[in-house]
Amino acid sequence: MTTQSNFPQRRRTRLVRVGKVLVGGGLYGTAVAPVVVQSMTNTDTADDFATAMQVAQLARAGSEVVRITVNTREAAAAVPKVRERLAQMNIDVPLVGDFHFNGHRLLTEFPECAQMLDKLRINPGNVGKGSKRDEQYAQLIEIAARYDKAVRIGVNWGSLDQVLLARIMDENAKRAEPKDATAIMREAMVTSALESAAQAVEFGLSPDKIILSCKVSGVQDLIAIYADLAGKCDYPLHLGLTEAGMGSKGIVASSAAMGVLLQQGIGDTIRVSLTPEPNGDRTREVVVAQELLQTMGLRAFTPLVAACPGCGRTTSTYFQELAQDVQTYVRDKMPAWRLERIGVENMTLAVMGCVVNGPGESKHANIGISLPGTGESPVAPVYVDGEHTITLKGEDLIDEFKSIIDGYVQRTYPPYR
Repeated sequence: MTTQSNFPQRRRTRLVRVGKVLVGGGLYGTAVAPVVVQSMTNTDTADDFATAMQVAQLARAGSEVVRITVNTREAAAAVPKVRERLAQMNIDVPLVGDFHFNGHRLLTEFPECAQMLDKLRINPGNVGKGSKRDEQYAQLIEIAARYDKAVRIGVNWGSLDQVLLARIMDENAKRAEPKDATAIMREAMVTSALESAAQAVEFGLSPDKIILSCKVSGVQDLIAIYADLAGKCDYPLHLGLTEAGMGSKGIVASSAAMGVLLQQGIGDTIRVSLTPEPNGDRTREVVVAQELLQTMGLRAFTPLVAACPGCGRTTSTYFQELAQDVQTYVRDKMPAWRLERIGVENMTLAVMGCVVNGPGESKHANIGISLPGTGESPVAPVYVDGEHTITLKGEDLIDEFKSIIDGYVQRTYPPYR
């Protein structure tokens, strides 16, 4: 498996553990904590069966922390049942409870809900208004401290604390050179997170139990806000665009924003908040988050498959079909490989479509195959660790290539003892 010592040094100096998972960054001896992949269910938590099944699905896809909505008495009462169902499936993923508006009441009325969760997510803009805010926020923090739970203080630009925003706008109006509306929004986000964290410490929460986030839906806003926040605090930071959108738009926007920040060493947990297609697969956001971290060289989750895009030399779709088949094959095999073989997630594969870059690219991968382009000889040389080992052809080519992958895994990656 990938060791923590392979990760670039990050800014965080504090560790926060949620269950068995490290959700903060920072130095741990000489090693550095990895960036953790998070996701969230979209089931009604009151339906404990559906929620547990989706949590299990997300965890099996690779989500290392899963957040669930706790918005009603029925949802709060269902949390222990969700945990019980997960235990029956041998799923031991940390659960985060997402609270807005009434969290202080739900956690007080259902203490077992608080006990079964590993972390609480609180939005300071939705805790309460006026004089009630501090009292209700204090209740939430005191419950977290009582049960020794981590807390993500998650500011969202769609629900900023209006009192705080008005205060900052008044201060801005008195400046010799007032900032524009965008800058004020960014300043309010950072101020809300930092002041809420300071208040949580005053209410008795240990600083090493605090994670901060400032969610916006604009790429440049996210980059600017987190760069400012990272320079002003030492807390672990959760990254992610809120309302990232559907399909390629959501993937591109999330990757652009978080990629810049991660490259700067900012960010300790990430979520890609994709809007799924109707009845779509919720696990797609997990795969995208993993691929973002892996393509940046920060973590390894599953063997990477390099494949050429195709051109006028590759009029056949065969190389596309093979690339898709191989990608699906290694993803399907990875859950078993991960348990059985050390380091297999670092394996690289290449499926190339013609002689131009095919042999060279194949030699750079652990295992590569160069399929014939238009007018080329109907044979496909296979390279293993840079050496041409065999040439495949015929109808059984796909199965033979999969067998080569299986054999390589068995020979190269030692079993766990």
